Amino acid sequence: MTSPKHHPYAFAALLAGSSALALGPWLVRLSEVGPVAAGFWRLALALPFLFVIARVAGQPVHWPGRVLGIMIAFAAFFFAADLAAWHTGIHMTKLANATLFGNTASFAFAAWGLWLVRSWPSPLQASALALAALGSALLMGNSAELSLRNLHGDLLALAAGLLYAGYLIAVERARARLAPLPLLFLSSAIGAVMLLPVALLFGEQIIPQNWTFVFVLAISSQVIGQGLLVYAIGALPPLVVGLVLLTQPAISALIGWVAYGERLQALDWLGAAAIAAALVLVRLPQRGLQPGAAGAS
Repeated sequence: MTSPKHHPYAFAALLAGSSALALGPWLVRLSEVGPVAAGFWRLALALPFLFVIARVAGQPVHWPGRVLGIMIAFAAFFFAADLAAWHTGIHMTKLANATLFGNTASFAFAAWGLWLVRSWPSPLQASALALAALGSALLMGNSAELSLRNLHGDLLALAAGLLYAGYLIAVERARARLAPLPLLFLSSAIGAVMLLPVALLFGEQIIPQNWTFVFVLAISSQVIGQGLLVYAIGALPPLVVGLVLLTQPAISALIGWVAYGERLQALDWLGAAAIAAALVLVRLPQRGLQPGAAGAS
């Protein structure tokens, strides 16, 4: 495997992408369509934008062959299943619970990165993971609510987190030989084809009365959020990617503050500070923290 190219903006892109993805649960609730249908529109409406951006960026879309195509199909399956489970869970539990359990993907992907280098986490890495876990717990602690009423939604969000980890691993593998935009376009197209029949089978409302929120969901979560994430995955180690994705609880808390007037407590600010400290620690030079895939330009 060749050495990855230097991507000086990968970390900033990952932070921006994670921030855009954090808007997803809020927009799904505002979308006025069924949860699986919201996932379909997120992928389908993003396709023309991704196609044009790929052409302009000199990354034309083409079928990459059987072996890599199978890997993309696996990524699409995991992502479609993740969206179906998570969007359904969002409607069945609190936003904070959905964010908390959905973030199991961050730790699973970080663990995958450590397994790749066949190494236990260094003291700095272990400290970063512990701080990130503590920060997420503090941020969600005031708003998350564990109860039988939320159980089914919580389990769906947890399952979605594990499925999303599978998607991230498949993307990380595919990025070794494919540029980010064609990869995202193809996985989005296949995922949309998978989701539409499921939404129809469940009898969901497919056509929104107001297209604003599904359109914003497609642009913010798929074009911007996933676009920047898929780019960064080819340039950064899985441990770093997993920890940066844990900024989403902080963004969710901020959305609750701005959109719903939810007051931020001292523990919320402490949790955000803990996640920020984890990001600083994981960016310090360390042995064994190499990207798992060589990034295609």
